[in-house]
Amino acid sequence: MKKSFGKLPSGNCLERIRKSAHYREGSFQNLSETPMLAEGVSYPKMIVDFFSKGVNREPLHSLPAVKTDLSHLANMEPVIIWFGHSSYLIRINSVNILVDPVFSERVSPFSFIGKKAYPAAFQYTVHEMPATIDLVIITHDHYDHLDYDTIKRLSPRVKLFYTSMGVGAHLEHWGIEQERIVEFDWWEKQTFMHGMEITATPARHFSGRVFKRNQSLWSSFVLKTAEHAIFIGGDSGYDAAFKTIGDQFGPFDFAILECGQYNVQWPYIHMMPEDAARACIDLKANAFMPVHWGKFTLALHEWNDPADRALKQAEALNVVMTTPMIGEPVMLNTRLPAKRWWLKTT
Repeated sequence: MKKSFGKLPSGNCLERIRKSAHYREGSFQNLSETPMLAEGVSYPKMIVDFFSKGVNREPLHSLPAVKTDLSHLANMEPVIIWFGHSSYLIRINSVNILVDPVFSERVSPFSFIGKKAYPAAFQYTVHEMPATIDLVIITHDHYDHLDYDTIKRLSPRVKLFYTSMGVGAHLEHWGIEQERIVEFDWWEKQTFMHGMEITATPARHFSGRVFKRNQSLWSSFVLKTAEHAIFIGGDSGYDAAFKTIGDQFGPFDFAILECGQYNVQWPYIHMMPEDAARACIDLKANAFMPVHWGKFTLALHEWNDPADRALKQAEALNVVMTTPMIGEPVMLNTRLPAKRWWLKTT
């Protein structure tokens, strides 16, 4: 089997998985009932819709981007740099944390299958990442969050990989040493550099890279330092877990929440854009940044619709939403970009 497909958990890893309270009847389960598709929707219909001709599903022009030197961010802490879709760098307490890095042209096990990434004025690659990455967080194992080629190229720069239970089997299969991998079940935590604490928290989603689903877990993460709290959302449909996390770990300075690749045909595994603002309130977050959009077309909506809809709801609910261009620094206390840059790139 092609290396990029990854590998299912086995051995001691599988034994630990089987002891998880969230693993039942041979697979991981969501906290709330989560059908893959809405009632009355069939997979054949969904496939037909995917291959139908859509309107404005991809931008007509290159997206604007800011070329930021990621190796010289010391005077801009804490700072977050978004690279499109769900990949971003968090620089905090002189620590570089890279989340769900995907720098390949397509999100696919094959280099010649799948929609290409949108063109941008500046393309971030592994080469632009800091020479030392203290931590890579991987929320789950889908191709748009865990990319074989990116991980292989990044690996020499990375000290540790933090990820959801079972995802480590893919990393080990790709040559990452076991001692560099830490897997989390929901609610498990670990103290990292400079006393920073990272806790895996629930998400409402699913996993799988080939045919067998939910053999590894999917998570959101809470990052806490002595001064700051950041919510790392991963992929998740909207449910009560956001309020539970907010009550237990909030308030948050900042939340990073998905708002794209949604559809009424699969309303439980991805949030609608309006849900991101509601989740921000549930989390007791001061502001949020929408991700899971702006790089790949993985759904049927117009490419820039997520930002428009999320922003309209945020304004209605008096929630602060920042909308940086690719590569544009977001500084938690001093700079939350709010330019509607996507309006000029349709």
